[in-house]
Amino acid sequence: MMEAAKSKIHQYKVRAYIQMKSSKACKREIKSVMNTAGNSAPLLFLKSNFEYLRGNYRKAVKLLNSSNIAEHFGPIKTGECVRCMFWNNLGCIHFAMGKNNLGIFYFKKALQENDHTCAQLGDGRNNQCKKLTGIPICALLSNKRYELLYNCGVQLLHAARPLAAFECLMEAVQVYHSNPRLWLRLAECCISASKGGSEQESKGLPCKKGIVQSVFGKGYHRKIVLASQSSQNTNYSESQSAAIPVASMEFAAICLRNALLLLPEHQQQDTRAENGSKNSSLSGSTESGSENSDPCSGKSQEADKFFSASPSSPLRKQEVENLRCSILACSAYVALALGDNLMALHHAEKLLHQTKVSGSLKFLGHLYAAEALISLDRISDAITHLNPENISDVSSGVLSSDQDQGHEKGDEPIEPSAKKIPLCYPSSVTTARAMMLFNLGSAYCLRSEYDKARKCLHQKPTTATETS
Repeated sequence: MMEAAKSKIHQYKVRAYIQMKSSKACKREIKSVMNTAGNSAPLLFLKSNFEYLRGNYRKAVKLLNSSNIAEHFGPIKTGECVRCMFWNNLGCIHFAMGKNNLGIFYFKKALQENDHTCAQLGDGRNNQCKKLTGIPICALLSNKRYELLYNCGVQLLHAARPLAAFECLMEAVQVYHSNPRLWLRLAECCISASKGGSEQESKGLPCKKGIVQSVFGKGYHRKIVLASQSSQNTNYSESQSAAIPVASMEFAAICLRNALLLLPEHQQQDTRAENGSKNSSLSGSTESGSENSDPCSGKSQEADKFFSASPSSPLRKQEVENLRCSILACSAYVALALGDNLMALHHAEKLLHQTKVSGSLKFLGHLYAAEALISLDRISDAITHLNPENISDVSSGVLSSDQDQGHEKGDEPIEPSAKKIPLCYPSSVTTARAMMLFNLGSAYCLRSEYDKARKCLHQKPTTATETS
């Protein structure tokens, strides 16, 4: 009994280290638990999870396939459906490898196994309450439907199926309504669904955008009537409330407001970081040099940097700031689509004032602010945002420091490193500055300064190294 209890405690410690993204302590704990408990299915799952977070996807799949699921006790005894976990883990690994359709297949298999387990236990309907007698309490927690729907929804969103992803995430948000990242994913589903012919545009195919509502007159008297932004949204009607869950831009604005409200305040994080830095300056020399130091002792202030985001792992301070920047960028885009230029300008300026905003989001912030200012007839202010010198970096990677990462010195990163982020933004600073010059020329045309507009169009964009 004591050995089994020790093995369980080691497994819980490995799970905690994985969520804390502490690879050194996690690797050490995995070695000790493998030596004492052998190669059982839960331990191989933990080791596979560790390799997955390090980016070793092939090794993670190999560890999963080597686990003997048939020998594991059923969910009635352990409260865990190992078959469901197996298919879910395969789906997560293939998602990280960029194989979206395979990931969806595995998540659907996991949902089928979960439904089969729930049917065996009985869900309390149709006079099945008697079946629950004699079943341990842990077995009643084996239903992972909403976690699987969350994973499946994110995978469907990456597979360019936003409407199906929206349905899955709407079910998951009923349970995980305090997760700001989930609300952002719902807003992204609405944005992707409302874009319409974006897939045809990316392939160079002709697409009717619905911008021109009608044309009348001939010759010099020919007039073009442009459609309003609200009439272009086909998923929303004026007779229905924006609070009704429909994949529309109005509902996306509500989702983004919820996401911003759920994030912690800047002042709370700053005071916690200051207190943490003062405490760590006294004990940092002993912690970094000792591998056997207990991460729970002497690092109580580091626990304050975590922000709960169930069912995902807790978010660190830097991850919260990156999430805030993404939400602000989406909020500015949605406000522009809805014609709310003042709110779009507010979100864009707030995004630009963030201390650790990535280069790509900073580029979008300037563009969104300029578009809102032009719509407000403040062209002079828009021109300052369209200055090509504002763009010196277009990387979409997160900005981090050693303090924000929270790893010990010499610790390896435990985030997936092999997954490449697709280039959704201009691939270089030169391309981004060329776009800024084009928009700057358009702004000059609105002020009838055609010579300056012509100069912008003929000007060669410079790189950041050439200007410095």
